[in-house]
Amino acid sequence: MEFFLISMLNGLTYGLLLFMLSSGLTLILSMMGVLNFAHASFYMLGAYFAYQISVFIGFWPALIIAPILIGIIGAVIERYGLRRTHKTGHVAELLFTVGVALVIEELVPLIWGRVPMDYKIPPQLDFTLFTLFTTDFPAYRGFMIFISVFMLVLLYLVLTRTRIGLIIQAALTHPDMVGALGHNVPRVFMLVFGVGAALAGLAGVIGGNAFVTEPGMAFAVGSIVFVVIVVGGMGSLEGAFVASLGLGLIQTFMVAIDYTFADVFAMVGLDSIPPGTVGDMLSVKFSQMAPMMPYLIMVLMLIFRPRGLMGARES
Repeated sequence: MEFFLISMLNGLTYGLLLFMLSSGLTLILSMMGVLNFAHASFYMLGAYFAYQISVFIGFWPALIIAPILIGIIGAVIERYGLRRTHKTGHVAELLFTVGVALVIEELVPLIWGRVPMDYKIPPQLDFTLFTLFTTDFPAYRGFMIFISVFMLVLLYLVLTRTRIGLIIQAALTHPDMVGALGHNVPRVFMLVFGVGAALAGLAGVIGGNAFVTEPGMAFAVGSIVFVVIVVGGMGSLEGAFVASLGLGLIQTFMVAIDYTFADVFAMVGLDSIPPGTVGDMLSVKFSQMAPMMPYLIMVLMLIFRPRGLMGARES
């Protein structure tokens, strides 16, 4: 029972962090049709900016300032780079975002070096929130859950209860009509790209000290984010939410399970393991398979349901 509850909480924390990261990418993809390969690099920049700001004025100002700076960088990139390549098609947009990602990945080690940063959890949150049976649950993970849920609710309210949210939703499907009504659609696109980048930056702020802040963090999390939007459905915020939580829980549980398929078969009375390749495969632990599970799920999803869990149309 203790293992189940603690794994659920850890999986929920990781899943909500994935959603905060993937929600911005989903907004950009659904509205602009741009598969932004630089999105995970904004996540990395958020962590590094937060570390640098926290060195001078502390974590709490960094929590606000770093995402805003990342959002401004994202808006500038859209206005003076991505908007110009948009005229030449999706291939140019894709190559542009790949180029931005490579530039950021080279700039970060050039400025901060290649060793992990000493980006620590703030002392105000470095304590045990509660003890479940014999396991302590850190207060900072509770804070991560709170920030993620707060941003989820705020994003939902902005998109469904405000004028700018209604304009954004209308621009998703009828940009020409929105422009005819007097709204500046390119400016709306710039705003959405900036907000998406800011969400990635915020995920980096709260995730950088919980995990690790180093130059390879964008690569480590970037592929998982694309798995989330494929499994959830391209452009679907609801699908991204469900997929983020599902993948977060699956990975967390599998990492903590130190059993093999052979052990499972033995529990039901099938003790004999065939020799050779099959026997070797049955001897692999679930924890060893955890890193590949999201990609296996993505492959199966593309085979049996290409539009994802909540995609609006078939690919």
